[in-house]
Amino acid sequence: MIKKQLKNGQMITLRTCTVEDLPEILALQNEVIVTLTTTSFLQPLSEEEFLHILSNHGIMLGAFHEERLIAFRALLIPDVDEADHLGEDAQIPQAQWSKVIYSEISNVSPSFRGNGLQKILGEYIFREIDQTKFQYVCATVAPFNIASLLDKFAHGMKIVALKEKYEGLTRYILLKDLAASSQQAVEKKNVPMEDIKKQQKLLNEGWQGVAILKQDDEWCVVYER
Repeated sequence: MIKKQLKNGQMITLRTCTVEDLPEILALQNEVIVTLTTTSFLQPLSEEEFLHILSNHGIMLGAFHEERLIAFRALLIPDVDEADHLGEDAQIPQAQWSKVIYSEISNVSPSFRGNGLQKILGEYIFREIDQTKFQYVCATVAPFNIASLLDKFAHGMKIVALKEKYEGLTRYILLKDLAASSQQAVEKKNVPMEDIKKQQKLLNEGWQGVAILKQDDEWCVVYER
């Protein structure tokens, strides 16, 4: 259990969530969904999916203020033989898919946004990953979900693919190799986020997306190789 002070001065407690927290987890997810302006940004989890994570198939870290759940972040251990495994999208050899863990979902109560809770939870939950078992962290993020992209880049993840997932929704596939050493990029290109085909071409040529920035009121992805 960890105590933290937020930017607004309020104190929170971070702890691992259990099955007993499931009603609050579902309630918080519903609270977040109601406030979304772009519903396709969030791929909500069902009660069964949350229960699966809480039953030793992942890690869920919660942030509590005065015993009320105000944010959570989850990692999921996927089934190696599941359809649409992100290891395939990230071009990880199938023999190593057992070393893949997903950065699955993050929710922050609207009344506590602006305090960096998603990043705080990310910093602590990534430390919980057993690197003797897992080497790769994978995630999917919708283009123009700026907050989520900034979060993933802050934790060292990189865009390695851009394709349709979840029955036709366009998603970036992000990857962090926990065993990789940092390498200096030789080339850089900024590509408008709306230019899906150009990004896909670069990704097929071995480029990786490492950051986003705004140029002339247009969001661009910074690609390196």
